[in-house]
Amino acid sequence: MSLFEQIELQKASLSRSKLQALEQFLSAGFPTKKDEEYKYTNLKEIVEKDYNFSASEHHSISKKQLDELHLGEEHFDFIVFVNGKLHKELSNISVENAEFLTLNYALSHESYSEIIKNHFNTIANQDLAFCNLNEALHENGFFLLVPKNVVIEKPIHVFYLSQSQEQNTFYNTRNLLVVEEGAKVEVIESHHNFDETYVFTNSVTEIFAGKNAKADWHKLQNDSDTSYLVDHTFAKQERDSLATVNTFSFGGKLVRNNLDFIHNGENINSFMNGITIIGGEQLVDHHTAVHHNQPNCESYQNYKGVFKDKAHGVFNGKVFVDKIAQKTNAYQQNNNILLDEGATIDTKPQLEIFADDVKCSHGCTVGQLNEDALFYLRARGISKKEAQALLLYAFANDAMQNIDIEPLKLKISKLLAEKLEVEIAFEDLD
Repeated sequence: MSLFEQIELQKASLSRSKLQALEQFLSAGFPTKKDEEYKYTNLKEIVEKDYNFSASEHHSISKKQLDELHLGEEHFDFIVFVNGKLHKELSNISVENAEFLTLNYALSHESYSEIIKNHFNTIANQDLAFCNLNEALHENGFFLLVPKNVVIEKPIHVFYLSQSQEQNTFYNTRNLLVVEEGAKVEVIESHHNFDETYVFTNSVTEIFAGKNAKADWHKLQNDSDTSYLVDHTFAKQERDSLATVNTFSFGGKLVRNNLDFIHNGENINSFMNGITIIGGEQLVDHHTAVHHNQPNCESYQNYKGVFKDKAHGVFNGKVFVDKIAQKTNAYQQNNNILLDEGATIDTKPQLEIFADDVKCSHGCTVGQLNEDALFYLRARGISKKEAQALLLYAFANDAMQNIDIEPLKLKISKLLAEKLEVEIAFEDLD
């Protein structure tokens, strides 16, 4: 039975509001390569598998296994979901003056009805198939409200783990982050499948940055080759706010990242950085969009890709500048290196500008490592793999410049070395 047919069977168990979202999904179906937005990403491998929609809660996650996933962040807070359920005994939350809950708890309690009404499902694009599917089927995720002028000093790492599943499993995770005026927070999100059975995660995240707020969300994607991830993240910013979404893609069989920034005030800054290093037959697809709806705002997109073997990368970046959004400054760049003949990249940066007083630039490059630079390093006794790693670290480094979490920056450097099968002390390269 196909995934679509399995989804149809869920209708009987849904509430009226969720049923409406499911009907919207069913009327459109999964995107195919005939859809322009999925022209280079074939979902056939995902949607033809059978999945279990209700994960078994049993697990045997050990402290050692969890420790190996941490970034050395003994001073971080973290929240752990296993097989779709929050496990407080594996989590460490010391956040004060903030509401840190499961999303289901917030949705079902009257005391949060006003904040939910004003934010939940208000910026997720309801014309998108996976957003409708998530609205209909989501059962797990977290909600974080950072009140006015509260600064959360510790980064918060959110883990989604799947283990002890005898069947392929389908998860619909849903996150809501509300950072009120003058508040600040940093979140790290990662997904991990410990089984040989497949996991398909359909994730939707809504981020709200109030006036003069700062919200950073870092996606660390280093899952197994038995995992699929389709992620939609929407960020709405108010006047004088700063929001960042960094996406670091190293693992997963097929990963699709959809990112939308919505400017709802002046003097906004938005940062989108991505590093993709994949091999084998992996596919990572980045689709980004920035909606400049107000004057005097800036956005920066900087995506770097390194592709080995038969890996396939996609980058489709868009910048929309409304006619009233004068004095916009928008920068978009996508640079890629192909290490093997079988590796491919499809890249398409785009600008749609309806204002006349703007500074907007975009560009992309696809190439190989500089042979002269390789020769220079090898002539000084450095092996080919180590020379490649040094050059690729330098290539990717500027996409890490606005990461102020040192353990995260170090983890990314080590993953780069691991992907290139070399041992280099990247922490000494700063």
